[in-house]
Formats: sequence, C-alpha cells, structure tokens
Amino acid sequence: MALGNKKPGFEHVESWVFDLDNTLYPSSSRLFDQIDERMGSYISSLLSIDRVKARKIQKYYFYQYGTTLAGLMKEHQVEPSDFLSYVHDIDHAGIADNPELIKAVDALPGKKFICTNGTVRHAENVLNAIGFSGQFSGIFDIVAFKYEPKPARYPYEMMIADADIKPQKSAMFEDIARNLQVPHEMGMVTVLVKDEDNYDGAMINHLDGDATNADYIHHTTDNLAEFLADINQNQGDRK
Repeated sequence: MALGNKKPGFEHVESWVFDLDNTLYPSSSRLFDQIDERMGSYISSLLSIDRVKARKIQKYYFYQYGTTLAGLMKEHQVEPSDFLSYVHDIDHAGIADNPELIKAVDALPGKKFICTNGTVRHAENVLNAIGFSGQFSGIFDIVAFKYEPKPARYPYEMMIADADIKPQKSAMFEDIARNLQVPHEMGMVTVLVKDEDNYDGAMINHLDGDATNADYIHHTTDNLAEFLADINQNQGDRK
C-alpha cells in the first residue's frame, strides 16, 4: 500500500520505532498463535481451570490491563520472568525471511528501535528469523518498562529518555491502534500496520468504534516493506 495523503509526512523523521509481533512479520506466520496458546495453557495450570475458562480470563486481562501478564501480576501475583519464559518458548520456523523489509528498514535515514510488550530474547529470535542483523539500535521490552505495557504512557517516556529520541522527529509503527495514541500525543508520526488475517487484532482495533480511522493515526498500510520503500523513494526524490 502506497503512502496516504494524510499529514504529517516523514521528511523530518530521524528515529523509527517499530512494534514487533504482527508488525514486522504478518500474523499469517501464526507465531503469536503459539504464544496465545501457551498463555492459555499457563493460566489453565496456574488456576486449575479448563482451557475455555482460561482463555476468557486471558482475554479479559489483556483488554483490562494492556497485557495478560499485567493482569496475572495484579490479580494473582505471578512472577513475570516465569510467565515470559514459558509463553515465549515457541517455534520460529513459521516466520519467513523478508529481504524486501530488511532492505527498506536498512535504507531509512536515522536510527531504528523496537518497542515491544514482549522480551528482548523473543525480539532477537524474531529478528533473526526474519533475517535482520544490526539494523536496530535498541530493543525496548516489557522488562525495561518495569512490566507496565503499552498503551500506558510510561513505556514510551522510558524509551524516549533512554534512547534520546525526539518525538517530534520520530515515527511509530504498530498493529494495535490504541498503542499509537500516546505516540501521537507526544508528536510522533503514527502508522497502523493492518493485517486482515489478524482477526484478534481487528477486534482490538474496533474496541472504540472504527479506531483504525482515529485521528491519532496518520497513515495505514497493509504492506510494511512496500510502505517503507515508498518513504525511501519519496525522500530520495527530494534530494
């Protein structure tokens, strides 16, 4: 999908911030399905309940607290490292390498960062599976955020301060619309990475009506590699 007509554009951007899951790889990889399944298994075992009840609790905590983990920590005093280690013990073979995306990210002017509610280890495994190597200047994860997940304000504030990011010269890419509201308020250009195969994400993005058209979303795309290539082409044309 080519760049839209909404403003602002990307000419001023010097820091590029990317979510990880279902953003840098398509949900059709079914990677997050494995994580979702393991979260349900963890809750079922923890609370000695069947998987149907476990899934209802899992999704309730996600919507109520931002992540399932946040709900488990608050309601059941779960040790976060134990949970994260368990749910991220997955097979990454479903992720295809993506040379077009790697090339497009590599060509972006400035620094690139990962901002994820997952862990650094999980992010590194995903990036390696895609084929990235050294393109990102930093990975900011749920541990660095002191287990306070996006869309809360603290994760963004922590990342900006630690990486010396200027929000007014930054862009944020996310597959969950509500996670773009705070970046927009801070002055970032916001891009929603849509994926029709991401059914759960589609539901998330419509919690408050058609959030995919919310005023805190500047651009949308269903093809991140093509979108970034268009940015690079447009910036090259201006030189």
